[in-house]
Amino acid sequence: MQPNMDRTVNTFKPIKDTLLSAIYYAPRGRFRLYSLGRELAQRYLYPTDLLIGIIGPEGVGKSTLIQGIFPGLELTNDDEGVNIRSTPIFNFSEGNFFSGHTFHIDIRYESAFHQTYEIVEAINRAIANQRRVVVEHFDLIYKYLGYNAQIIFAIGEDVSVYRPSILGPSPIAIKRRVDRTVKYRLMAHSAEDITCHLLRKDYKFVANELHSDVRHGFVVGFDKKPKIDIGELEQKVLSIIEQDLKIHPEKGDYISLSGEKIFCTGKRIHVKSSGQIEKFRLIRNYIYDPISRQSLLVGLVGREKISGLRELPPIK
Repeated sequence: MQPNMDRTVNTFKPIKDTLLSAIYYAPRGRFRLYSLGRELAQRYLYPTDLLIGIIGPEGVGKSTLIQGIFPGLELTNDDEGVNIRSTPIFNFSEGNFFSGHTFHIDIRYESAFHQTYEIVEAINRAIANQRRVVVEHFDLIYKYLGYNAQIIFAIGEDVSVYRPSILGPSPIAIKRRVDRTVKYRLMAHSAEDITCHLLRKDYKFVANELHSDVRHGFVVGFDKKPKIDIGELEQKVLSIIEQDLKIHPEKGDYISLSGEKIFCTGKRIHVKSSGQIEKFRLIRNYIYDPISRQSLLVGLVGREKISGLRELPPIK
């Protein structure tokens, strides 16, 4: 069943947009993702957008980002293992005036319970009746659906927004890009939490929550320049990395680092063990931000040279 596209066009004239793509740093804490989601909705989402694609691997914050873009939308996947009700989109009826107007569906999750043609029919039926459908793992259903989403949000190392034309980009190509880079975000988050844990434990420093990121890395802000030897701190982090300690989510806002609980509001956005963090290093001087008046500690992972980052002179 293909959606009645003539009916769609006659009811809502599509808004022409000159956006090709936009790229944002992908924050790692839950509340920071909520904030970014709200901004993306305000900037890019139109009332006429009926098919929204969400792309990204497991455990990178897709569900959190969706909640930020669509506050109040009840998600239908099973991330916490407690969702036992049926997905509402499969019960949608055109004749039910009180049925929902925005549906969420996780393709990977629903594929365990429904045939592909059932999922395609459910999406088409909702769109043909002017309902909005938010499709998580959109790349898995794209070729069976036969048409692209009106807007795609992809999350990996960064958060990218696309408005595809009939010529692309393809959700498959977007997913390939995400898969190539997402490991850096996981490594950076784990390295950041380990660094902040050591700052609290060994140096009695509680860094400010800084809403800033750097590609392939992280930024920690201090109101005053700390008297901490950066080289010594780096060696302590590298020691934990060399021990290859297990990292996994705990109850509440915590992760476990080889049995030691660490506060974290993005507990699924981590590597499996500290040994998976590649080429960790700290910039060997604190960088001063004259606007926030903070001293910044910058940590990096991955490649030796990071695009967009330049060495700044040390604070005098």
